[in-house]
Amino acid sequence: MLRGLIIIAATAALAACASTPPSYAPASGQGAAGYSETQIESNRYFVTFRAPSGADPALLQDYALLRAADLTLQSGRDWFWVDRRTLDEPSTRQTGPSVGIGVGGGSWGSRSGGSVGVGINLPLGGQRQVARSATLEIRLGEGPKPDDPNAYDARGISMNVRARISAAG
Repeated sequence: MLRGLIIIAATAALAACASTPPSYAPASGQGAAGYSETQIESNRYFVTFRAPSGADPALLQDYALLRAADLTLQSGRDWFWVDRRTLDEPSTRQTGPSVGIGVGGGSWGSRSGGSVGVGINLPLGGQRQVARSATLEIRLGEGPKPDDPNAYDARGISMNVRARISAAG
């Protein structure tokens, strides 16, 4: 009975962790969860939002759009144009050291012999989920927003995405 309760409690704890959305905050370092941007020209940026691999892809894209809108407004501009979007899927990597075992042969003096090699690799560190990210390449603009689906009003995006995030959380 106690074992069953422990399993139920552990499952509930995992479900709670999996359903917690990532927070909208700057990344603490390269590859860390949160938003970051890289200026590539005076009015052009890469904007990325990175989260743990269990994050909803739509939420990642919303956070990247929100950061693009915030960056646009901080730069004193009115709208931004999305040139390119990418969504990186999570991957699993082996971590930690591994142990290898090999068998071989050789020669000594005038004697020589053939060899056969056998190897075994046992990953000792387990697996690690790598974060997923949404990246936008944007251009900032001023004045009236172009009538195109790739152009976004920064104030409108900021208000709408924040409202959607607040309603979901």
